Amino acid sequence: MGCLVSTPKDTGGNRRRPANIGDVSVFVPGLRIPKPVDFSQSLGDHLAKSLVERLSALRTRIVVMAGQEAPTITRTRRKSATQHGGSTLGDLLQALEDYLPVLLDWLKMETAMYSAWYEVLSVLHLMATLSLSQANLLLLPRTSIDGYQPKVSEENRRSSVDVFLKAAGYLDCAVRHVLPQLPNELRRNLPVDLAEGVLRALCLQALGQGVDIQLGLAIDSTKATLAVKRRLACEMVKYWQQAQDNIMNLPLANGWGEKHRLFVKWKYIEAKAAAYYYHGLILDEGNTEKSHGMAVAALQAADEYLKESKKACEAFHASIPVSRNPPLWGTMKYLSEKIPKDTSSKVRINRDLYSHEKIMETAPTLPDFALALKPDEYQLPLVDASWNEEATKKGHLSSNKSRG
Repeated sequence: MGCLVSTPKDTGGNRRRPANIGDVSVFVPGLRIPKPVDFSQSLGDHLAKSLVERLSALRTRIVVMAGQEAPTITRTRRKSATQHGGSTLGDLLQALEDYLPVLLDWLKMETAMYSAWYEVLSVLHLMATLSLSQANLLLLPRTSIDGYQPKVSEENRRSSVDVFLKAAGYLDCAVRHVLPQLPNELRRNLPVDLAEGVLRALCLQALGQGVDIQLGLAIDSTKATLAVKRRLACEMVKYWQQAQDNIMNLPLANGWGEKHRLFVKWKYIEAKAAAYYYHGLILDEGNTEKSHGMAVAALQAADEYLKESKKACEAFHASIPVSRNPPLWGTMKYLSEKIPKDTSSKVRINRDLYSHEKIMETAPTLPDFALALKPDEYQLPLVDASWNEEATKKGHLSSNKSRG
């Protein structure tokens, strides 16, 4: 995180980049590890000693915990307590939630300190990163009790959607309510991982993966219609397309940035495979030569995108830091089996019925649906009562000194 009295260039958190980050179901950018700050030097003349000590204690706790958590942020083991004093993702999130209202209360007294808003931005980014890490852990396949191939439980899948929406809420709040507080010059000099485009891309990524989970649940449901599945798949395409649009022109030269770009590209292609597959199945229900021809073209597009997505997946995992693709499960496990099979079958049947001229050579346009999944409405916390009391005392003391 940043420092309250310096610039982002001086105080931006370090991001450790290990050689291998293990299994990845959800892209998690490296933790921005906060640098230690001595508040007594920068704020001692402006705030009561108890306030400075409280702010310092809360921030020091975060620095220590983030440093402990960073090396294992994407490890495949399920987080409980570590050997370093019981630090967990949940504990670190709670520490950040405790720190944020105190930080914001100080801002209300010293609104000209733009570097403090940079600190708030960094806190929200870290909270979102931790949430994405929680989602990754929930979505890593586990070996089932019955000994069959690893899978992700329905409970974990449903829980992950809530976590994705929470992460999106932190990022949406950062973009809409915190970035506007920073002057243009400071915004231009932000570290690239805190740039607006990257924050928006991470937010859209969280929403896109949330819809992916919803599609997987719909596939498992006997009540979900083809129309429902197509709509979810088409919405997923739009989320990933918007995510890609937000980062494609940013200078993401470092390893984490390039890996993020490759992740978005991979998931965007996967989403198009799913959307064209379900669009093709619905078109094939039509009774005309044209609809059947369009269905074949859509299914062939799905098959090509599926093949392309496998190459994009390999490119993502091979990029530094290296990662592993967990065993297939959910949406892509189903589609990896169904798309080649159904495409081959539909192409053969339709080409037996119609001449080659009746088969479209280009895929039909996907239907356009409004995006339904929205970020949680995260609001910056309210005033910390103890802070106001101490600030009032400080104000009275200053007033009495001036009269004396």
